[in-house]
Amino acid sequence: MQPLFLLFLFSSASSSHFAGNEVDRLSLLAFKAEIVNDTLGILSSWNASLHFCHWPGITCGRRHQRVTVLDLQSSGMAGHLSPHIGNLSFLRALYLHNNSFSHTIPPEIGRLFRLQKLRLENNSFSGHIPFNISSCSNLQYLGLFGNTLSGELPTEIASLSKLQFLDLGANNFYGKIPPSFGNLSSLQMLSVPQNNLHGGIPNSLGQLKSLVIFSLAYNYLNGTIPPSIYNLSSIKVIYLLRNNLHGTLPPGLGHTIFPNLEKIDFYFNQFTGPLPASISNASNLSQFSISHNNFTGKVPSLARLSNLYWFTLNYNNLGHNEEGDLEFISSLVNCTNLEVLYIGFNNFGGVLPESFSNLSTKIRVINFQYNQIRGNIPIGVGNLINLDTLNLDKNLLVGTIPSSIGKPDKLYDLHLDSNELSGNVPSSLGNLTSLSRLTLGSNNLNGSIPQSLGDCRFMIYLDLSHNNLSGPIPKQFINLLVHLNLSGNQLTESIPLEVGNSQHLVLLDVSENKLSGEIPQSLGSCTSLAILEVATYGDVYSYGILLLEMLTSKRPTDEMFKDGMNLHNFVSMALPGRVEEICDPLLVEIKESNSSTNPISNRGNHAPNDQRKRVVECLTSIARVGVACSVAIPRERKDMSNVVAELSLIRDVLTGCRVSVSDQGLCSEK
Repeated sequence: MQPLFLLFLFSSASSSHFAGNEVDRLSLLAFKAEIVNDTLGILSSWNASLHFCHWPGITCGRRHQRVTVLDLQSSGMAGHLSPHIGNLSFLRALYLHNNSFSHTIPPEIGRLFRLQKLRLENNSFSGHIPFNISSCSNLQYLGLFGNTLSGELPTEIASLSKLQFLDLGANNFYGKIPPSFGNLSSLQMLSVPQNNLHGGIPNSLGQLKSLVIFSLAYNYLNGTIPPSIYNLSSIKVIYLLRNNLHGTLPPGLGHTIFPNLEKIDFYFNQFTGPLPASISNASNLSQFSISHNNFTGKVPSLARLSNLYWFTLNYNNLGHNEEGDLEFISSLVNCTNLEVLYIGFNNFGGVLPESFSNLSTKIRVINFQYNQIRGNIPIGVGNLINLDTLNLDKNLLVGTIPSSIGKPDKLYDLHLDSNELSGNVPSSLGNLTSLSRLTLGSNNLNGSIPQSLGDCRFMIYLDLSHNNLSGPIPKQFINLLVHLNLSGNQLTESIPLEVGNSQHLVLLDVSENKLSGEIPQSLGSCTSLAILEVATYGDVYSYGILLLEMLTSKRPTDEMFKDGMNLHNFVSMALPGRVEEICDPLLVEIKESNSSTNPISNRGNHAPNDQRKRVVECLTSIARVGVACSVAIPRERKDMSNVVAELSLIRDVLTGCRVSVSDQGLCSEK
């Protein structure tokens, strides 16, 4: 009798084992059926030629040959998550992050009572988090970052007593943070940034004694940080940036409060008060960002923060505009890993210390703009060899620009404008072959513009305005520029013909100089030019001819212009009724096409003929402006301010803001 009983027992177990395996196999095939795009072809081998435990992405337990891990992360897959996933009853880890899954998270996932890790980050899942997620009682990691999930945060999550990592960031969750989240006693990471949460930070979160990472950034939270939060000694990272929080930083921060602090970011809130001197004891601190708040007072010594690489204080009210405000700069010399330093838009005064030159050689960004900093730019600035951005503009700096400024060859943003700098523009700037933007305007610089700037082959933005620069405009650096402002100097001679090679030039301002000659006709090749500021009758004449060239696609040197006929007379004779005949036909076609697709232009269901009439009216007005600017007698030429006003009016008509050129009503904002 006993052998028969054992045989029955073994056969039953074998049958149950086979049935469980078949359920897993069919569930995986059902999962595959919901995939609409398998970019890497991973699922092509999910077929009968292999046991499912050997399919890519599948791990099975040794004993029962049941699926324990489904790992298809970063596989280029798109589709829906099949509800049959809930039949994989031995599943402990589901890794589908970094794909393109969409639709909802099936509630059947709540049947996976053995599940420990659920990672669905960076997909397109929508809808709510299933309420029965609480049935996954062994869950340790819940990652849903970077989807389009919505609704309120389900309080049911609070029953997941083993949960260690909760990442719900970058979704569309709204409402308040459930106070019951304070019951997640095992939680090490609470991260819910980039949502639409409002209300305050629950005091109950101070019960999370194991919390290491705390991020509620980019929400609409208000109120103060509960005192209970400051009792969490395990905190290493706290990100509360971009909220509406207020209050002060507690004494003891970085010492008795958050003694293990590594990263703190309170950027863009409404915090006030001084920076606690205790922050100097936070020896593990690597990132400290409190920009865009209302902090006041003195910055403490930072000499012990050897791991600091990111330090930003800009847009506060720090400093007293007095000597000693910048003492902390000298203490930063010990921070040999420092890469980013922002202290702009404060009230720092005093002399820029020589120790500025001894900052970390790893430093990439220095922003001191909009303060009251005095003194000279230290000669040792060239020691900062990895510098890519230097902003010292809008201060009270004096003296010359040291030639060593040409040593950091990675520098691409250099802003020294609106100081009281004097002397020459150093030719060593030409060594900065990566330089993209250079602003030296509103200083007391003199001498000529160095031709070496032509070696800055990536330069697109150059502002040397409102200095005392003299001599000609070098032709070497013009070709690649998008923005060139040389106004308010003592520059002489004519605008180089090479300006016509600047196909991307948007702004050219050479007004308030001592230039002679006429605007080069080659400017007609600058198809992106939007703003040309000029200042003499000769300039107005050249500008008028330029308008007529663009209107007719004819140059003054065209063979047809002889025997007293010139471009000015040619257009003048066509006014007012024959302008359409002399215009470049392409202008009319382009404007008609644009008008027909512009919803503003189509107000009132204008017929195509009416649209054409408006285009012709505008072209006629441009012709009038061009003719008025290019009359032979200089004093009879149109004033440039009137030219700008009339062209603005014509633009408004073309964009549908005014009904006609004769309409003098004010434009509404668009």
